[in-house]
Amino acid sequence: MSVDVGATIVIERPIAEVSAFAGDPSNAPIWYRRISNAEWETDPPISLGSRIAFRARFMGRDLDYVYEVTEYTPGEQVAMRTTEGPFPMATTSTWRPIGPGKTHMTLRNHGEPSGFSRLAAPLVARAMRRAMNQDLADLKQLLESG
Repeated sequence: MSVDVGATIVIERPIAEVSAFAGDPSNAPIWYRRISNAEWETDPPISLGSRIAFRARFMGRDLDYVYEVTEYTPGEQVAMRTTEGPFPMATTSTWRPIGPGKTHMTLRNHGEPSGFSRLAAPLVARAMRRAMNQDLADLKQLLESG
């Protein structure tokens, strides 16, 4: 069973500002509640092939994983994928302007769990959706408050 979860939000800030902040993996611990650390394995700034090691806590478990940037269009999209662990995952962030100073952001996570994670996929999907919506709300508040 695959997991494919998406969340969207409108942020009252220009696309250049939103995509620069949200698209920089160094900022992930600031607005992703469950990510405590992001460490570059390649030299910043972000580009195709960049590798970033993350430490997170999700559903009561500590997770360490490395994402590799698989697609990158500055100001429009960042896609990253990990193939390690029991739940290989891909995350895509996209941004598009929807008016002066307004940005529509989409965050999507998808993957193919294996082993025990496969059995828990429906529960994991619900928890991911809730977490993604919280993270986007936190990002919105952070960027709109200055």
